[in-house]
Amino acid sequence: MGPNYISLSQKLKKSKKKVKINYMIILAIETSCDDTCIAILESKGHKKPCFSILSNIVSSQVKIHQKWGGVYPTLAKREHQKNLPLVLKRALNKAKNPKVDLVAVTVGPGLDPCLWTGVNFAKDLAKKSDLSIIPVNHIEAHILANFINEQRARSKEQLFPAICLVVSGGHTQLILMRGYGKYKILGETRDDAAGECFDKIARILGLGYPGGPAIATEAAKSAYRERFSVSLPRPMIYQRNYDFSFSGLKTAVLYNFKSQSEKIRKSKKYIQAISAEAQQAIIDVLIKKTIRAAKDYKAKTIILGGGVSANNELRKQFNHKLKTINYKLIFLVPSKKFCTDNAAMVAVTAYFHWFWGKEKKPKGVKENFVLFDAFASYESSVIEANANLRLE
Repeated sequence: MGPNYISLSQKLKKSKKKVKINYMIILAIETSCDDTCIAILESKGHKKPCFSILSNIVSSQVKIHQKWGGVYPTLAKREHQKNLPLVLKRALNKAKNPKVDLVAVTVGPGLDPCLWTGVNFAKDLAKKSDLSIIPVNHIEAHILANFINEQRARSKEQLFPAICLVVSGGHTQLILMRGYGKYKILGETRDDAAGECFDKIARILGLGYPGGPAIATEAAKSAYRERFSVSLPRPMIYQRNYDFSFSGLKTAVLYNFKSQSEKIRKSKKYIQAISAEAQQAIIDVLIKKTIRAAKDYKAKTIILGGGVSANNELRKQFNHKLKTINYKLIFLVPSKKFCTDNAAMVAVTAYFHWFWGKEKKPKGVKENFVLFDAFASYESSVIEANANLRLE
């Protein structure tokens, strides 16, 4: 690509015919919470693309938010504003400054101030470079993170329908996926998300933030649950719906903790025991509800996504359970670096949106589902952040 290189956006704007593109570079931005992420993705091929991640930079704010035990939105926004130009420079340098064809950005759901920071940065970048923008749903990106590196050579008939469990700090949802772009939310948390529950329990036990990894570390050391008579509820596990509720579990941990003597509260063995029980309670509910949904909808695949899907015990027990049930299911879970927030998953999702927009819209995709208009510029596209965006 020499000095006369014309970007994909420019080619599409000049052409009134379909342009078959076998190669493109997508620059993606993710700022839905407290991680400032920019990735540059190379796509080769058309209907069966091969993705290569040229760079995937994540600037974490964990240390900044630790003293509050959670994310402070206005502080996260300021950090995004400071970090975005630096992360962009690092991403471009690592990718050896390729010619970018499209810009993608997470528009929701997430923290409103954080989302707008990324959206405005993407708009400014697109304007300066004369590029189009593809808006991306954060939940869908977590699902399609499963298609970043590994070549999923299976046909749609083999993968779909699929039940997707997206489980993170802000979301716990069961989603029926009948194909790319065809989603229906079956159930979700009525209060705290699973990741949020982990964070709050960790705060009660004095384990710090983020709570999920802290609790997992303590749980891995435990062999003392019976000794301390730690038994916690599995909320809504036997209800015939697909909803979740983890607020009561957090409360049960609090009551158990307060009922102990000062000596036991400070005991490492007690902390390990209650951490293991709390983690197991969450895992039991997630697995039970997901497999029930898979059976009810005759799914062929279970797809995991979101930060909590990086939990070793959850992954191990899902695998074990699927081997013991009399029902064959494909199990997809991203590599751990793509479970937590990252921009590579945003770039891959943007590719599929671009492809759907160029080709015939998949049958069953709802009219209000955001598809990329290949001939629209950033000025004519209505790109806005939506903290409560839904994948329906």
